[in-house]
This record gives sequence, structure tokens and C-alpha cells, in this order.
Amino acid sequence: MEISNDIVLRPRFFIDIDIPAEKALEAFEKAGDTCKDFKISRVDHHVFIRIPKKEQHFWSPQLHLEIYDVAEDKPKLKGLFGPSPTVWTLFMFLHFVVAILFVGAVIWMYVNIRFEESYIYPIVSMFFLAITWFVLYFSGRLGRQAGKKEMHLQYLFMKKVLRSNV
Repeated sequence: MEISNDIVLRPRFFIDIDIPAEKALEAFEKAGDTCKDFKISRVDHHVFIRIPKKEQHFWSPQLHLEIYDVAEDKPKLKGLFGPSPTVWTLFMFLHFVVAILFVGAVIWMYVNIRFEESYIYPIVSMFFLAITWFVLYFSGRLGRQAGKKEMHLQYLFMKKVLRSNV
């Protein structure tokens, strides 16, 4: 599996599988009962493959699989790598706060321009908010890089489970 250097922080992939969707879902459930390397949980047509708690670090990824039937005998697997939901929520919250503050700084600058007052402070704050956004983005990229080995292990495990049930 190749994880590209695109601007994607949560890589996705799609696979056509050769076994019925329900059989594939059951295979992951069965693998979860015996596997010690990963924690596997299933909710409806969704399977989550996580690193066990004792081996997790802040950037540990999880693999979210959705297995569904597109047409008769045409099951598809949709995979999404991402950080834990807690880490992802934190990052989205921080991005949202930076974006709102940036819009506030733009409004502050506009008001100061209209009142013919100095607008150096709004420009400085916009500059620092832009730097903060880049720091958040690149820390997310570094986090993805830190979890790359685990992502490969999760992907290989998923392939092994699917191959063993063909």
C-alpha cells in the first residue's frame, strides 16, 4: 500500500472484494477474537482496527473499514486511516478556532481601515494565525508519518483476513 504525499491527512482506499460482505464482516469479528496485535470491533457494516491501548501513542492510527454490497455479488470495501477520534476532534477544534480568529482579525482590520486607524495589529494577528494553522497542519503530517508503520501493519492484517476467507 502506498501512502502518498498528497495534502491528505486521512488516507482512503477502495477495494472490490471477492467474498460476500457479511462473510467478510464475520471474518473480521472472528479474527478479533483471536488477534492479540490489534483490537477489532464491528458495528453494523463498519469494522475498526486499532492498536491495543498498551502499545498506543498519541499518533497511533486506526483503520476504519466499511464493507457493503454495491450490487448483487459486488461487495466493496472502503478504508479510511485516521488518528483516534479524540485526537481528530482536537485537531478539528483547533483548526476551527484558528479560522474563526482569522475571520475576526479580518473584520477588525476592515473596521480599522474604515475608521482610518492603524491596522498593524490585525495584520500581525492574521500573520500569527496563519503560522499557527501551518504548525497545526505540519504537526498532523508528522503525526501521520509517526503512525505510518502501524498503518502498514493494519493494512497487511486486513489483507490477510480477507485472503484467508476467499
